[in-house]
Amino acid sequence: MHPIEIAAGVLLAIASIVIILVVLVQESKEQGLTSAIGGGYNDSFYGKNSGNTRDAKLNRLTRTCAIILFVVTLAVNIIAQVMK
Repeated sequence: MHPIEIAAGVLLAIASIVIILVVLVQESKEQGLTSAIGGGYNDSFYGKNSGNTRDAKLNRLTRTCAIILFVVTLAVNIIAQVMK
């Protein structure tokens, strides 16, 4: 194995663990399908400032780790094909 593949594997493992932990920490949405059908629009102070909440930060962290996981997985596969 090439050192780049080892480093990428470690990065994949870390990103996977972080995604699992962050998803477990997030609170479940109680409205579920009802909110999707009815719109679920919230015009309160909490709804307008939802980008500053703990859930919003966890969502951003989940999205970032998922992007890292996707990009590194593609990069490792491309590197493995080139190194053959």
